Amino acid sequence: MKKLAAMLMLATALVAPAVAMARDVTIETSLVQYSGHAAYLAVYLTNPDGSYNSTLWVSGQKSKYYGDLRGWARAASSAGSLNLDGITGASVGGGQTLTVHANLADTLLDAGYQIHVDTAVENGGQYADDAVIPLTSTPATATGTGYVNTVSLGL
Repeated sequence: MKKLAAMLMLATALVAPAVAMARDVTIETSLVQYSGHAAYLAVYLTNPDGSYNSTLWVSGQKSKYYGDLRGWARAASSAGSLNLDGITGASVGGGQTLTVHANLADTLLDAGYQIHVDTAVENGGQYADDAVIPLTSTPATATGTGYVNTVSLGL
């Protein structure tokens, strides 16, 4: 019984630091009010050197249109990382807000990583880096250049 208790305490001691090293990050992207088809969005993370790190969310159900999210598609394809299981959802209409939750390592905060939002609308425009925001340990907001009104980061 003492051995079992000792093993459980050791396992807890080994696992607890790993749990404390990640943080839930909330990324809210509000779109400008526009009429027409709903937008496809790619929310992804880049390394401090600007290279692709990972995809956090893709909005839009028809994968044949993912290529219209050119900045993200080019970066993710060149990294060989288009595994989207569990990180996709419906497209987002004009004036609506997309909220994405990501569990990111604390070591990424304030280390030069950035969150990018690319947008595309059928029969509309395509905006690579529509909004870019640094991954920081404090809340932040950035303005978009296309379909994104604002993107905000919260912890």
